[in-house]
Amino acid sequence: MKRNYTDEHARAGVDAKLPGIETWPNQYPGYEIEIVLPEFTSVCPKTALPDHGEITLRYVPDRLCLELKSLKMYMLAYRNLGIFQENAVNRFLQDVVKACNPISATVTGEFTPRGGVYSKITASWEKHSAPNRKHGSKG
Repeated sequence: MKRNYTDEHARAGVDAKLPGIETWPNQYPGYEIEIVLPEFTSVCPKTALPDHGEITLRYVPDRLCLELKSLKMYMLAYRNLGIFQENAVNRFLQDVVKACNPISATVTGEFTPRGGVYSKITASWEKHSAPNRKHGSKG
């Protein structure tokens, strides 16, 4: 059976150079920020068809908050980027965490149906957890 999707398709966009997200010093502890970006677009790396969706970011800031204009410019950089929806959501989360090192963050991508298929992808991060940590392990 011939594979339609290659490893190159799967990795597309994951390491692309994107604009940095600026921050400013947080003044208050213990609150959550929700940012909705309803005009997210990217390109499927296999078909080159556009993907449209809404990205919702929820985060609890620690010492830094995200500056909204730079976040919008960051989001717009995906417009011509070939990247799978799942990778876009996870990359978005990774870059938010890198920019502001929040207490916690969740990125949800809700994508416009294509071919009758609707995708909703959620990726989360917490400061006290480590990536790929198995429940019950010490580390």
